[in-house]
Amino acid sequence: MWTHPRAIGLLVGYGLDRVFADPRRWHPVAGFGTTALRVEHVLYRDSKVMGVIHSLVLIGAVTVLGIGSGRVATRLGTSAETSLVAAATWAALGGTSLSRVGRQMADHLDSNDLPSARALLPSLCGRDPEPLDSDGLARAALESIAENTSDATVGVLVWGAVAGVPGILAYRASNTLDAMIGYRSPKYLRFGWAAARIDDVLNLIPARLTGLATVVAAPSVQGSAIQAMKMWRRDAAQHPSPNAGVAEASAAGALGLQLGGRTQYRHGVEMRPTLGDGAPPTARDLFRAVALSTRVQELSALASAILAVAIGQAGIGRRRRT
Repeated sequence: MWTHPRAIGLLVGYGLDRVFADPRRWHPVAGFGTTALRVEHVLYRDSKVMGVIHSLVLIGAVTVLGIGSGRVATRLGTSAETSLVAAATWAALGGTSLSRVGRQMADHLDSNDLPSARALLPSLCGRDPEPLDSDGLARAALESIAENTSDATVGVLVWGAVAGVPGILAYRASNTLDAMIGYRSPKYLRFGWAAARIDDVLNLIPARLTGLATVVAAPSVQGSAIQAMKMWRRDAAQHPSPNAGVAEASAAGALGLQLGGRTQYRHGVEMRPTLGDGAPPTARDLFRAVALSTRVQELSALASAILAVAIGQAGIGRRRRT
């Protein structure tokens, strides 16, 4: 059963991310972002229709690339298929880099080095770091770690299990577009609508798997599985995102913290609902949040490999019956 190439490829790709983190040069996601900017220069209009076209052209192109490369790898044999899935998984994952930046932020805040912490925050999220004090920076970083555990790792693994390389590439393209143009700024309110909605749909299952893994992993960071589930059920729906709310509310419960409140981006201020019943996070809480994210990533990698095997076995069963 564990000779399934997709399952092995996912685990190998996850292992490569843990050892090497993101590729330092010629990162495919960065290349996609550069291409997306060039296409945006041509297609941009203050229009939902043009935003739909922009998103479908870019996501469709990488999906077709994934389908074509997958077919070639399948013809070359199991080793080639496994290697392609592993390479795509490694290129798309960002979990190890997320954890490293989270620990760096925790170290800066723990030593009260606010200038370094503010300089590092844009690596985690799009908020304006300048008006934030130590606790504000800690909250912004922790919320970003919780949300991006789903976006940067779990989503990649889940879609890799479900659809192989095309799923990995399509998901990562969608997530990257959402990060680039999905904000509710005046420029992207209409043009970025499609990118944000597509990303919402693709993250429905990964976000909930993230919430479940957070519940399971909570005791490993001296947290409460019961509180993680309680805050997920009580507070997640209050968040403006149908998916980020799950990741953040379950993390708040697991860590015994309260997240949300006044959230300042460069394009303006949003008042977010509070999630959880505890105290606001501090620098020390970031270390636990990083540990929780790492446990969630590990559980998700294992669950996704099992899912890939189950899907493969189901496909074999259908072919035998026909």
